[in-house]
Amino acid sequence: MNDIFATFLDLVNETLTAAIVVVAASMLLYNLTRNLRNRVARTSSVVLACVTIVSLCDVFISLGPSVGTLEATVRVQWIGIALIPAATFHLSDALLATTGLPSRGRRRRVVRLMYLIGAVFTLAAAFSNTLIQPIFLGRRVANIVSGPVFLVYLAFFIAAIGVAFINVQRARNRCLTRDTRRRMGYLQFAMLTPALGIFPYSVAFGLSETGSVGMLLLVNLANFVLIFMLLFLSYPLSFFGTRLPDRVVKTDLLRFMLRGPATGLLALAIINFTTPAERILGLPGNSFMPFAVVSVVLTWQWLVALGLPWLEKRLIYSGEDDDQLAKLQTLSERLLTRSDLLQLLDAILAASCDFLQVNTAFVTSLSDSKPELIAAIGPTRPNPHWLEEENGSLSDLLSKKNGDNTGSLLEKWHSYWIVPLYSKRLVTETGERILIGFMGIQARASEVDLTADEWLTFRGLVRRAGDTLDDMTLQTEIYASLEGLLPQIIVTRSRAEEVEYRPGRDRRLVSENGIGDREQFVELVRAALRHYWGGPGLASSRLLELRVVREAMPENGDNPARALRAILQKAIDKQKPDGERKLTSPEWTIYNILEQRFVEKRKVREVATRLALSEPDLYRKQRIAIEAVADTLIGMEGGDSAQEP
Repeated sequence: MNDIFATFLDLVNETLTAAIVVVAASMLLYNLTRNLRNRVARTSSVVLACVTIVSLCDVFISLGPSVGTLEATVRVQWIGIALIPAATFHLSDALLATTGLPSRGRRRRVVRLMYLIGAVFTLAAAFSNTLIQPIFLGRRVANIVSGPVFLVYLAFFIAAIGVAFINVQRARNRCLTRDTRRRMGYLQFAMLTPALGIFPYSVAFGLSETGSVGMLLLVNLANFVLIFMLLFLSYPLSFFGTRLPDRVVKTDLLRFMLRGPATGLLALAIINFTTPAERILGLPGNSFMPFAVVSVVLTWQWLVALGLPWLEKRLIYSGEDDDQLAKLQTLSERLLTRSDLLQLLDAILAASCDFLQVNTAFVTSLSDSKPELIAAIGPTRPNPHWLEEENGSLSDLLSKKNGDNTGSLLEKWHSYWIVPLYSKRLVTETGERILIGFMGIQARASEVDLTADEWLTFRGLVRRAGDTLDDMTLQTEIYASLEGLLPQIIVTRSRAEEVEYRPGRDRRLVSENGIGDREQFVELVRAALRHYWGGPGLASSRLLELRVVREAMPENGDNPARALRAILQKAIDKQKPDGERKLTSPEWTIYNILEQRFVEKRKVREVATRLALSEPDLYRKQRIAIEAVADTLIGMEGGDSAQEP
């Protein structure tokens, strides 16, 4: 019984060891393809590479190679073991630099020295017995004995891990938000797991009975913890260096883990446990294994497709976020590109030609000041000059038929029969639908001769064409609005890092020569204006560091937020032109936007209506107004002596 249990544990050990390779390699590829420009991502990739090398060698050793290859693999394995202390310290240094404390040269030199020491240990393990000495029993490693240099490596390992832990604690203390402190706390312990998981305990403590049940249980438990902690490590690391919102990062990581490493682990487990079996469902294990792997992988992908929306809702989205994202997803699903809509119109026109046995059909838009031929099929097309010259007469001719549902809707126009297309969402004050275009087909006779059945079917095609043209008009308006709104959305995940950690010695808002980063300064002004009457954008703003704000504190009751609000009001007042205020005057637009949007806290639609602007135009001018306030503050901070109003 013990032999059977030991064999089972040995299979579990092989599976978990290979699983470590799968997880570490997957995370390594994830980092390399997404955040390689970020220092934290690069240094964490070095840590994962060390884990991958060690685990891959373990898997290769379990396959039973020849003695010479076995010894070479044991020594190559020390590439990862020897470099993991330096890589862990390097990662802690990158995390500390991210929070605003980059190295002034000392930590950088220490990192280089540690990698050099790790390379020396690698060479010692590869070409001598001064660090380790493998002892073989047939084709099996019976034990690995420590050499005289191993104690030096042990001291190096403990010192590197200890200092790395302290560095991450320093980085955690510099976090300003609850989320960043929590993620840094995760990292503080999770980042130590790779180093502790691949440490050569058998060398340090003289463990030799690697095949005993107790030892296998201990090794399996350690492997399981290492896999779990590697997955746990990937979560906080994925936020560094990315420009995506948190929810997108979480969703991307969840999908990657379920579709990538999880699928690989399931396939690996099936292979390891079915191959040694003598019979499964009457088949040899080797023969049953491909069928089992394919079945499990397909079933798992199907379950992921079904369960992923539920998991995302439970783990990532909640409440208002879920409702907002549902609307965004619905909008994305319903919106079609202009090419999609044109293809649909072409299909409708082709169906009309086939049904009425004619060669030409077209759709023209009348919604703009100039008629536009939207779609057409067939050898002949209406002359564009006809559309321009007869625009008014066409509208009058077709408008007379508004609301008519009989065959008299069709009118003869040159060599075509035309039928009006109406909007379903736009109506006049009297409740009549607005004409947005017309559909034309080649006239098959001098007079309209459609039968009742032909008109019934054709009317359905006309209705579809009208709906498509109506959607095209609506979506053109949506895209125009997005064109004005998207440039305003410039706060990304990487920009958020600038206000999530305490300002470092190289990240001062105001330098001796004035404002350092104008773009960042504009964003701080934007946040302060949005929270003009209270909120973290004002009360916790780095604009409180400004000299003009500090000088204004005595006359504002020594209240920093009130002083900053007073300075913002002065900057807004400087945008006021001379003369009497007018809401619709172009000269007053900047001041009116600042006063109504931020001081009076009016909504966008209300302000746009009062100032006779479209909402996209208001957003564009609001951005200009915020930049004007920021430039005014820069001038005030620099000693601008302009008279205050």
